[in-house]
Amino acid sequence: MPPIDELVHLFKQHQNTENAVPMKAYMKDHFEFLGIKATQRRDLFNTWYAQNKKSIQDNFRVYTLVLFEQPYREFHYCGMELFYKAVKKKYLPEDIHLIEHLIITHSWWDSVDFIAKYLLGGYLKQFPETIPSVIERFSAAPSLWLNRSGILFQLGYKAQTDFDLLKAECYNHKDSKEFFIQKAIGWALRDYSRFNPNGVRDFVENTDLKPLSKREALRNLP
Repeated sequence: MPPIDELVHLFKQHQNTENAVPMKAYMKDHFEFLGIKATQRRDLFNTWYAQNKKSIQDNFRVYTLVLFEQPYREFHYCGMELFYKAVKKKYLPEDIHLIEHLIITHSWWDSVDFIAKYLLGGYLKQFPETIPSVIERFSAAPSLWLNRSGILFQLGYKAQTDFDLLKAECYNHKDSKEFFIQKAIGWALRDYSRFNPNGVRDFVENTDLKPLSKREALRNLP
């Protein structure tokens, strides 16, 4: 049995229909769940990964896509975590297309936020010269999840955050009525406020942001 089929079979062996009901409800019934909670899911995944490391390293991009084609949400989590673990910060230039595909496939905040921070953010750190074109494209896209990713990708950048770019993205989407965009603006600004509190406060006070964005941005500032 191919390793990726082994993982699918392994997870289905640990299906828990009782757990699946509240897990599905928590995600607003957008996805079906096997009912495997996060700790058990990661334990099963890590054991499988250790036993099939060579095959995974050789095929992780294909495996990621196969997992995202599965109907259960646990496989989508494994797919993005598999890619992050296997790529080891050694992206290929063309990986941006795979990352974009993951963002817009089975999209919801729980997958998009991980992909935006760890996959998109990691890719753009390795290829900083592509940031203007990628973020401009994501920002102008009709997908709110690509928009959100363009706002959030610098969450792991800390003091290296390009504040001018962050401000530009927040400004571009400040009038959005989408909850997930308003929340992303506030979250990104709040995260960066740890390193530049005065800059964030000045931007928020002088920009006509939505109340939710302002509240989230200033939450940790005195």
